[in-house]
Amino acid sequence: MNQLFELLASLIRGVLDFFYPLFRRFMPLQTFRYLVTGSTNTLIGIVVYFICYTYWFQGTVFNLGFYAFKAHSAALLASFMVTFPLGFFFSKFVVFSDSHLRSRIQLFRYLLICLFNLFLNYLLLKVQVEVLLIDPLLAQFVTVSGVVIFSYLAQRNFSFKRKE
Repeated sequence: MNQLFELLASLIRGVLDFFYPLFRRFMPLQTFRYLVTGSTNTLIGIVVYFICYTYWFQGTVFNLGFYAFKAHSAALLASFMVTFPLGFFFSKFVVFSDSHLRSRIQLFRYLLICLFNLFLNYLLLKVQVEVLLIDPLLAQFVTVSGVVIFSYLAQRNFSFKRKE
């Protein structure tokens, strides 16, 4: 399975590296890779959020037994379940492939950052939707935009750090 991931990551890096010369003056290669893969993952997350919120959870309460989620929160959880493994793949195999940390440590640290981001996203979304009465789809877009910057810095300097 790891060989399949490496092959897929190699193909993705090849495509990204082909377009990188257009952006070389503006950013380092690692930042470019993170920007493209992170944007792709974020876009997928927003699409999953939109589909779940609009068609699956709209107007309902998603009850897990121990907690009942409103539609916008349930859609956020569904989006997280898709973007977490995809984001880890992009980070480990495409962007930060030179990290010296063991995979399980990377995964644990990535999970910590993602859970913090999820909590921050949930909190900001809840305030925007339930207090400020902003449309949930617009609120999710605004929230994600802010969380992405923190995520890049945390992943680069904590989850996938490398030896100097």
